[in-house]
Amino acid sequence: MTNKVLLTAAVTGAGDTTEKNPNVPITPKEIADSAIASAKAGATIAHVHARDPKTGGISHDIEHYREIVERIRESETDVIINITSGGGGDFIPSLATPSAGGDGTDIQTPEERHEPVGELLPEMCTLDCGSTNFGNMIYMSPTDWLRKQAKLIQESGVKPELECFDTGHIRFAKQLIQEGLIDGDPMFQFCLGIPWGAEADAETMMYMKNRLPENAHWSAFGIGRMQMPVAAQSALLGGNVRVGLEDNMYLSKGVLASNEQLVDKAVTMLAGHGMEPMTPQEAREYLNLRNPHGGQ
Repeated sequence: MTNKVLLTAAVTGAGDTTEKNPNVPITPKEIADSAIASAKAGATIAHVHARDPKTGGISHDIEHYREIVERIRESETDVIINITSGGGGDFIPSLATPSAGGDGTDIQTPEERHEPVGELLPEMCTLDCGSTNFGNMIYMSPTDWLRKQAKLIQESGVKPELECFDTGHIRFAKQLIQEGLIDGDPMFQFCLGIPWGAEADAETMMYMKNRLPENAHWSAFGIGRMQMPVAAQSALLGGNVRVGLEDNMYLSKGVLASNEQLVDKAVTMLAGHGMEPMTPQEAREYLNLRNPHGGQ
């Protein structure tokens, strides 16, 4: 299956993008509809966050996730659902309350972060493999918390996608594998170009790729204008690709995109290199997805 790649559509994320592009889905119905449209355009996997329908901000409400997942599962597509398990990890430094954090701080326990995954049992979920600086915010995932999350994911039968925002995250992901907390062939995702993590360039991608276990699958994405260059570079190096409005809002300079347009652009790019997206069923075999409650 060397000419086929996983194509993930990250349809909404949790960032403050909703006022910048009206195509960013907010309500559970909009998020599900966008995932379904992305699947029809060629996406293998839909990566979803939930948002508060009233504010457009991040939501941890299990019922919002439930509606998204049920709508996708009830549709005519069999796209693989990949739920975030990043949850509340946002720590905003404050000089007034340095130990507690300032306005906007949103921290959940490992059990709380895992709740949508454990309750809804998607076929896949993300696992952020370390803490990092996101601009002036700190995304917090302490190592023992991650061990606990990895164990909860393992017990649920869901396939974790190991999100690596920097090179040290690969080191820790390999430690989780060594400790027996990741089953089967691991799936890594290189998250490139986010301030202030790993750079979105070919040298960084090669560095990260060369440090993976021999049996690892991997993918990469870049944010903003680097979305398509990183997707192309990843595919050419034997990896998989991710596009979508979580990472980039533009189809071309000054032209706002929709998720299905970004997926279609990626499909066209892949075709130019003699490649095509895997079908969801091909991906289930490729990744050995085994959660009986996932998909249709």
